Amino acid sequence: MRPTNAKPDGLLALRLIPSAVVFLCLLTSAALSAEVHVFSGGAPQAALRQLAPEFEQATGHKLAFTFRLVTEIQRKLATGEKADLILLPVPLIAATEKTLPLRSEGRVVLARVGIGVVARQGAPAPDLSSPEAVRKMLLEARAVTWSDPSTPGGGHLNRMIEQMGIADQVRPKLITKSAIDGGAELVAKGEAEYGFHLVSEMRGAKGVTLVGMLPPALQNFIVYGTAIPAGNSDPEAALAFVKFVTDADKAERWKAAGFELMPGGK
Repeated sequence: MRPTNAKPDGLLALRLIPSAVVFLCLLTSAALSAEVHVFSGGAPQAALRQLAPEFEQATGHKLAFTFRLVTEIQRKLATGEKADLILLPVPLIAATEKTLPLRSEGRVVLARVGIGVVARQGAPAPDLSSPEAVRKMLLEARAVTWSDPSTPGGGHLNRMIEQMGIADQVRPKLITKSAIDGGAELVAKGEAEYGFHLVSEMRGAKGVTLVGMLPPALQNFIVYGTAIPAGNSDPEAALAFVKFVTDADKAERWKAAGFELMPGGK
């Protein structure tokens, strides 16, 4: 006999349905969410870290960033470290593709950033109004710092002093150091009088002041792009992040981080 307080089988099944639905929803959510491993040069770091929580909240995906010098990112990829999405200067993405197959989707020209000059906080601002003024500043400076010539910014600056005819005078007082690897700190401590770095890399650096950009005749914009390695067999989350950060409504956020978002990825 059925106990007098037993529930009819049909009612018991109905009571179990909500729990089953919740369980299935949790399984579906877990299946749809993904962790996206992003390898990036240091220049976009501030913008990406600011945008990441909004993307994660909106999509349920998680982002795991590796920020390094662009040459270090290339080395990591070349030695087999796995990334779901890479952000590098466009020429370096093309170079990376020679050894690492990349998907056609997700190849976007993202944003560009120029080279600025920082001085120690409170120090007199140098004249950056013309190539002649920059030449004079470099010759008179006690010590300056910029990135390794293997990077796009450092390579441009090395060519710049060659073209100015002052390489022999400047090189002995040049400290090769990227902004994200201690270049800004050298200026803050007074070990270098000026730092020449991508503007985005110096946002938020303590003890220094951005005194201006290189004049147009000397300027060199580094254009960053995105790419998805062919080894990423499920690229939807990475593609969603690319779409999110390149949306026109993010332009002001990129500007605040020192970048100019490239409209339409061009």
